[in-house]
Amino acid sequence: MHPRPSAPRPDEDAELADAHPPAPVHYAEQALLGALLLEPARLDGLGPLAPEHFDAPAHSALYTAMHTAPVPDAEQHRRAPVWLDRVLQAARPQAPGLTASYLHTLVHRCPWPGHAAAYAHMIQADHTRRTVREHADRLAQAATEASLPDPTATVLAQCDTLSSFLNTLSSRFAPHPGSLPRTPHPAPARRTAGEEALEEERALLACATAQPSRLREMRWLQPDDFVLPLHGQLFTCLTALVHRREPIDPVTVLWEAQHQHLLHANFTPADLIGLLATPVGTPEHWGEKILRRALLAQAHTTAVQIRAFTDDAANTPHQLATGSRRALANLTALGTRWQRASHAPPTPRSPAVPRAGPRLRAAPAPPTTRVSR
Repeated sequence: MHPRPSAPRPDEDAELADAHPPAPVHYAEQALLGALLLEPARLDGLGPLAPEHFDAPAHSALYTAMHTAPVPDAEQHRRAPVWLDRVLQAARPQAPGLTASYLHTLVHRCPWPGHAAAYAHMIQADHTRRTVREHADRLAQAATEASLPDPTATVLAQCDTLSSFLNTLSSRFAPHPGSLPRTPHPAPARRTAGEEALEEERALLACATAQPSRLREMRWLQPDDFVLPLHGQLFTCLTALVHRREPIDPVTVLWEAQHQHLLHANFTPADLIGLLATPVGTPEHWGEKILRRALLAQAHTTAVQIRAFTDDAANTPHQLATGSRRALANLTALGTRWQRASHAPPTPRSPAVPRAGPRLRAAPAPPTTRVSR
């Protein structure tokens, strides 16, 4: 075999290095390519490693070229650098910046060609981390993209795709002790209570008070789905009355709310009576809107958690899979409830929420008309 070149200068591969310090996978890619330049016969023992698994485009082009350029026989490879020349010429159309000097750098950066399979495993692991991050980015985009015709269907489809990818990781990477990521969970984003969301929740509470029998079929809606915690607590009051089979009207709901410590100076009995005074539409209609908004919010929260796992390079692929599955659990549960809600028997759909609908502070009641005797 031809002798190894002399040690490269520290800046010899600066043209391929990023402005930031190279990540560990950069050295793994260099070591693997150097091993294959020294011993091309090891190409057949790298398993499912593919060009797209490399982080650096120039390294991906070199690995592709190694699979397309004819491999010289052992004697020819030992006497002259034919293999390096063939690989360089095959890779240059995809990576014009490649030079013969950089290929010599790769050869020197390989500590031990016999460890080529280990280097390939490192490259696959880092590609897995980047792929999980891409799935999380698509999930976050689906949860926040207002132009999508059916954002809930897109979110659930992306959730299934990510879950399926995580399941495949178990066959590629063996489990090990300490399977949970140690990455701190990012602070949960506070759900903004927009006026449209508040109006829909008020409408649900008013309709459920007027049609309490519908709540028995709406177990797919939960208090945590509401943007305003007070509205979720009032919904708990309604479901408690339904469960106890007690009479339900604005006054009985008011009595239950008093027992739950929901009344205070900023939310008086008159406020609650006014909130429940004007039902419009059906509980199912407003319940689906509330659940849809909760589903999209949870999808974004899940994506942020998984992003945090992928940003922590200390996490192994097994830890990424385990932590991401846990993060997906709440979203999957919400998706199941959404399927139950959207496949419920059809009910009459109500018009949009009236902007002058009931608010927390009740408007003064109109004067009562006296009937003449």
